[in-house]
Amino acid sequence: MTKQELIGRISGVVGTPKSTAESVLGVFAMEVAKELAVGGEVSLPGLGKFKAVERGAREARNPATGEKIAVPAKRVAKFRPASALRAALER
Repeated sequence: MTKQELIGRISGVVGTPKSTAESVLGVFAMEVAKELAVGGEVSLPGLGKFKAVERGAREARNPATGEKIAVPAKRVAKFRPASALRAALER
């Protein structure tokens, strides 16, 4: 599903113009990013939890040359699905 398809579905279910649904989706993404940037987490019951975690520095290899590459530590977003979402996927 693309962003535009999701906006269309939200708009149809809620009964609002697509522009409103697009604005809401944009604000949602922006607010999740802001919360993760300060080290917080966003929990959505039935869907899952977004959390910022630190990934340690590591060494990788360039697959084309085999050369070792140093990958620096960084903060990444992780998503853990809720049990209801996991159960829905098993059907």
